[in-house]
Amino acid sequence: MKLFGTDGIRGRANQFPMIPELAMQIGRCLGRRLRQEDSPVIVIGKDTRESGLMLEHALIAGLVSEGVSVIQLGVLPTPAVAYLTRKLGASGGVMLTASHNPYQDNGIKIFGPDGYKINDAQEEQIENWIENGEVRDASGNFELGKVETYEKAGADYVAFVKEGMAHCDLAGVKVVMDHGNGAAFQLGAQAFEELGGEVLSINCSPDGQNINADCGAMHPEQASTLIKNRQGDFAVSFDGDADRAIFCDEKGNVISGDQIIYLIAKSLSQQNRLKGGTVVATVMSNLGLRDALQQEGISLEVTGVGDRLVIERMREKNFNFGGENSGHLIFSDLATTGDGIVSALQIAGLIKGAGQPLSELIQGMEEYPSQLLNLAVTEKPPIETIPELVKEISLLESEFGEAGRLLVRYSGTENKIRILVEGKERSMVTNAIERLEKVVQSSIGSHE
Repeated sequence: MKLFGTDGIRGRANQFPMIPELAMQIGRCLGRRLRQEDSPVIVIGKDTRESGLMLEHALIAGLVSEGVSVIQLGVLPTPAVAYLTRKLGASGGVMLTASHNPYQDNGIKIFGPDGYKINDAQEEQIENWIENGEVRDASGNFELGKVETYEKAGADYVAFVKEGMAHCDLAGVKVVMDHGNGAAFQLGAQAFEELGGEVLSINCSPDGQNINADCGAMHPEQASTLIKNRQGDFAVSFDGDADRAIFCDEKGNVISGDQIIYLIAKSLSQQNRLKGGTVVATVMSNLGLRDALQQEGISLEVTGVGDRLVIERMREKNFNFGGENSGHLIFSDLATTGDGIVSALQIAGLIKGAGQPLSELIQGMEEYPSQLLNLAVTEKPPIETIPELVKEISLLESEFGEAGRLLVRYSGTENKIRILVEGKERSMVTNAIERLEKVVQSSIGSHE
């Protein structure tokens, strides 16, 4: 049984695996792992999806039945749950979210007591216990856990975020902030305004079904339009759980995550604050990031897809900055996860400190032409077992040489195959995409 993808468990709410019965079993799994501890406690947060309460209650039932107490944090960004896990001295934390997915989906992210996502071995243990039926029923523990609500969760997180920006007064900085009707719908603007900034907030009225609906990080065009029509320094759009952010400059141009990584890495390097002189990114980052960082004397380490892999590499080698082109930015001196609000404040601080517009600050990085194609598939056989696809990939790699690259992989959270192609010439990118799409359609079948 494979439940965990690249970012926890995720799926359509009220369909396996996102059903109350499984959430209860996961609660029991966590409880049995913690039964040796004195007074174990788990904190739980969620985004604004209507299915969150259903899954939360089931998870709590499983935990309490195994003697674990629960602290309900309410609606909070994922990084806030990770932070409060540490602050409150909890045995672990759980965030109920499907990130950028539509409201019909939901998911479960699990954190250890240190605020970092649990590792592969811990995920595998949970999967094995569930598959073997070991947690179908409660263990008969008569010491039931207790449940309480922590009313200061949001205030504590905002105070923590502000502490990390204590050196910076954002007076005079104006931002358009798209909350995506998600977990940051209150705290994003609050943190910015308490540091002196001015915020025009949009999409901050969640109703359980409008999270990520034509807004937020997946649809930054709303914020882009507003920043074009009003005087402002930049725009930021959060995803559903606010662990990532997409930016627009003062002209309304959407800025890639790689350009933001370049900007922040360059700034940290110039301040001698970039540990190891190295940035960690994933295979999804543009080749232009590598070339631009080299020009600044900065090294780039590359991992597989997923912010957890970026964080693991950072921890392994004691680096303090990394991220994904998708908008996850990890400042390990401040947080244990990607954090959209912290990222927005960091960009605001750079603009204020430099006295230059964002469009000028990102100069120095040229991206290779690229195209990402997502194809829904009916099955996900290992790519190396599809001879036609392996052959086409090999041919294209020979043709590209050092002038480009391609990446073909399955999504870790959806039934999709992702095809990324980059090259110095747009024509070579288009040609490669068309060839790979035909092979996927003929070999494993796909549908729009």
